[in-house]
Amino acid sequence: MAEINANMIKELRNRTNAGIMDCKGALQEADGDLEKAVDCLRKKGLATALKRAGRETSEGIVHAYIHAGSKLGVLVETNCETDFVAKTDEFKEFVKNLAMHIAASKPLGIGREDIAEQIVKREEDIYRAQAAETGKPDKILDKIVQGKVEKFYKESCLLEQQYVKDTAITIQDLIHDMISKTGENITVKRFVRYQLGEE
Repeated sequence: MAEINANMIKELRNRTNAGIMDCKGALQEADGDLEKAVDCLRKKGLATALKRAGRETSEGIVHAYIHAGSKLGVLVETNCETDFVAKTDEFKEFVKNLAMHIAASKPLGIGREDIAEQIVKREEDIYRAQAAETGKPDKILDKIVQGKVEKFYKESCLLEQQYVKDTAITIQDLIHDMISKTGENITVKRFVRYQLGEE
């Protein structure tokens, strides 16, 4: 069993914002491996986030982000449970990062249910036509199309997108981390992305 010292706990706290005892426990569980301890805390944060998922989010902020050059802008409404959390610098920074991510990644909706059926159908038709060119049997074509639709969702749904500042995590992971830090349920209610000349 690796010896857990104060420097290791401090390093883990700096990376995760978790409490001292949580960090110590995670390091012990991971036998002193910092990366494993980070994963351990993130998994616990996910469990906490799932427990809080049903709680009402009636507070929050609307943030406006205008990209340099003023040709691209994003408005995003992000909700939490209390006004206290909504006013913290950490929450404001989190929402600002979300807005910047939306500007860079062009999501079509928050979740899968937000993407219009006709858009998905059009993509499916294109993928099927492309797959048919390969001359493979229908059974395999279906799997190819299904895989491409899955990839389309991951690239188009905000919650499933890889976070631009850390591609090892998704936006859903980022939200779960924030839920475990604040102790409140957090949801992205809506967003609008404006780009000059685009409808």
